[in-house]
Amino acid sequence: MVREYRHLIYKICHSYCNNPADHRDLEQDILVQLWIAMPRYNGSVQLSTWIYRIALNTAISFYRKENKRHNIDHDVFVSLVTNEYDTETDRQIRMLYGFIAQLNDLDKALMLLYLEDLRYKDIADILGITESNVATKVNRIKNRLKDFFHNR
Repeated sequence: MVREYRHLIYKICHSYCNNPADHRDLEQDILVQLWIAMPRYNGSVQLSTWIYRIALNTAISFYRKENKRHNIDHDVFVSLVTNEYDTETDRQIRMLYGFIAQLNDLDKALMLLYLEDLRYKDIADILGITESNVATKVNRIKNRLKDFFHNR
């Protein structure tokens, strides 16, 4: 299971941690939480949905705990947005992740899942909200994103 879904775990760790040591710590925390929760997995949702939910919840808790402990406001996407690129597309990608980094925890998770091309139903299952709530939030975030890019 870990080998099959390692890319999901890696992506979440990379999105919520900006240094390699924290990334490894978060990855281990997620694996421990998956191990603990595995006996309760009942197949009512897809395994990937279940893994996403546990990984995101663990990452959000880890991120909050680390920020409190260090008493600093990390840009969780710093490793994605600080690389120097030459093309306009790469600049826009950095701006997109900079925008996402400013969102609250739920909206950040929602947009990461949306950028994974997951269906609204799957996003709703992972985040524990309704499909209509996902659609509404995505639409609102897209409008904010348009304003963000327009003002740059």
